[in-house]
Amino acid sequence: MNPPLTGIKIADFSRVLAGPYATMLLADLGADVIKVERPGSGDDTRGWGPPFDSNGDSTYFLSVNRNKQGLSLDLSKESDQQKALELITSSDVVVENFGPGGMEKYNLGYSKLISNNPNLIYCSISGFGTSDKATKLPGYDLLVQGMSGLMSITGGDETDPTKVGVALVDVITGLHAVIGILAALRARDEQGVGQKVELNLLSSTLSALVNQASAYISGGVIPKALGNVHPSIAPYQVYDASDKKFIVAVGNDAQFIKFAGIVSPDLLGDKRFATNQLRVENITALNERLSSVFSTKSAEYWVDKLQHIHIPTGVINNVKEAFDLATSLGLSPVVEIEGVKSVANPIKFSKTPVQYKSAPPKLAD
Repeated sequence: MNPPLTGIKIADFSRVLAGPYATMLLADLGADVIKVERPGSGDDTRGWGPPFDSNGDSTYFLSVNRNKQGLSLDLSKESDQQKALELITSSDVVVENFGPGGMEKYNLGYSKLISNNPNLIYCSISGFGTSDKATKLPGYDLLVQGMSGLMSITGGDETDPTKVGVALVDVITGLHAVIGILAALRARDEQGVGQKVELNLLSSTLSALVNQASAYISGGVIPKALGNVHPSIAPYQVYDASDKKFIVAVGNDAQFIKFAGIVSPDLLGDKRFATNQLRVENITALNERLSSVFSTKSAEYWVDKLQHIHIPTGVINNVKEAFDLATSLGLSPVVEIEGVKSVANPIKFSKTPVQYKSAPPKLAD
């Protein structure tokens, strides 16, 4: 059977990460994606490196642009604006992240496009929305990590706000864009008309703060950085064994009883640790005891012991070790297309599988 989005055509005017990640995922699902880039330089990420692969291509660019056709257009030229208009008029979806008013500058604004193609799904991604104040703010992942509060809850403590080790804001926004586009396509199937789908990096990140956002909105608590400690569950963090660090993630009281029986049975008689709430309130005392015990044996010893009784625990892998683990579990985490390797799409369909039909496009002349 064909992939689920077979027959859907997407004009991709986005660049860098959030938009290209979204359109790559849609291309994996069978959509025909035409990536539009400016002549000569193309997507900014073509120059982002090192690292570069053996062909000299930026691994950053390669990570989010497979399964796309390339098209170079100089949108400052009327002739190329007309080509862009023809492309969009024949498309089901257009994705752009020029920022508010960016497409209008090239005579490709939503009002004009929807008049030519009423069935069009127009997905616009910005940094902070479309208000006058928002348009003055540059929408880069690192800035939004800081301005969204994400950095304030990441890292060792509140004096050292830390960014996440990947452009998570862009990734989350890209995933939200996919959801929005799929929902709009479904609505078009039912109602017969297209619509505009708007996303911004800040709102997507605030949504992704989930329990930490709720702590403030519903509980009046401003979360702070706790390092590898969880604000609401204990023990649920990183510990030092005699040789290296490992993770313990005890999620409920039943698990804690089994956990304590192996690690330190005396914990079971201590009323300070009888419930999860009490363990969180007395985390310093609990960690003092656990740290003294864990330091006596290797991480492998504790992981084996605790996994044997079904306590969530594991080592901390580097990226190579993570891919080795996924391979050993039969997850096939890497695909190779025309000599270019990339991370496999994580979605598995029983009847309409994802497709891997082409490597990221070379920059067209």
